[in-house]
Amino acid sequence: MIITSAEFITSNQDVKKCPAGTLPEYAFIGRSNVGKSSLINMLTGRKGLAMTSATPGKTMLINHFLVNKSWYIVDLPGYGYAKRNAKGQEQIRRVIETYILQREQMTSLFVLIDCRHEPQAIDLSFIEWLGENGIPFALVFTKADKLKSGRLNSNIQQYLNKLSEQWEELPPHFVTSADNQTGRSELLAYIESINKEVNLNQNK
Repeated sequence: MIITSAEFITSNQDVKKCPAGTLPEYAFIGRSNVGKSSLINMLTGRKGLAMTSATPGKTMLINHFLVNKSWYIVDLPGYGYAKRNAKGQEQIRRVIETYILQREQMTSLFVLIDCRHEPQAIDLSFIEWLGENGIPFALVFTKADKLKSGRLNSNIQQYLNKLSEQWEELPPHFVTSADNQTGRSELLAYIESINKEVNLNQNK
């Protein structure tokens, strides 16, 4: 897929105020500091795109970016940010869950995982919640350039083994680096394949 355009459209906290229409949406989520903005900028080829919504106060919002005038990247708030108070954490949880459970246009969710760390309980419990609610998702391992290939493969396999304890079939997974564009073509090809399916179903 060639990205010809990508633009910031809107930020809000209310799923009912998200853009109207039926364009497919691909939402990105992960723990704070997992590299969401960098990944979105890398995928779209627009260096400062995701930073449009990075001003203070917008980190708790749902951010929509229109790509090629035909589909959206949705930047969701990061979860597990310990420095927020209980009220702030609850507010973020509500924003995330409301979007994921109620937004009909959400076509797939990408759960970002920092490949440098062993499986984290907060990520595993979130993935389990997605399974319980039948949410289509894929795993995106970020910051692959920070590890040598042996350690990288070992960490990812460890994660997949952990998921295999509860999942009969593992979700798709991608290995990425925003710094050297690892995984960009694979992720975009995956999105393109789903877009084609969506278009076929809509034209039936």
